[in-house]
Amino acid sequence: MIQIQSLLKVGDNSGGKTVRCLKVLIKGQQPRYGKIGDILVVSVQEIRSKNKLTSKVKKGEIFFAAIVKTKAKLKRAQGMSVFFSNNVVVLLNKQLKPLATRIFGLMPRELRTNKLSKILSLSAGIL
Repeated sequence: MIQIQSLLKVGDNSGGKTVRCLKVLIKGQQPRYGKIGDILVVSVQEIRSKNKLTSKVKKGEIFFAAIVKTKAKLKRAQGMSVFFSNNVVVLLNKQLKPLATRIFGLMPRELRTNKLSKILSLSAGIL
């Protein structure tokens, strides 16, 4: 459950470390919370210190981001629930394609249905 002003970690090699949610984007309604697979508008709060010169992002820039992991439990149709230890996003460009070339960690299967399959192909595996 991600809402406006939430601080999130970046789970890719784009150069960002933490971002702040500015808006949750869902067509046709005014949502309060975002869940796995939703698109956000985020602002970069902190960048990785090792990548300052080669970073694709700068502090204060605005990007789209897809939620890939949340602390809130995600119920599946089989009755199983999945949750993660922290809230993680992947930064996207204006065409909603990943900005990075690598994505860290396992990604949930629910990203496949939300037309974010490029994130799954760049990740280490599917959970």
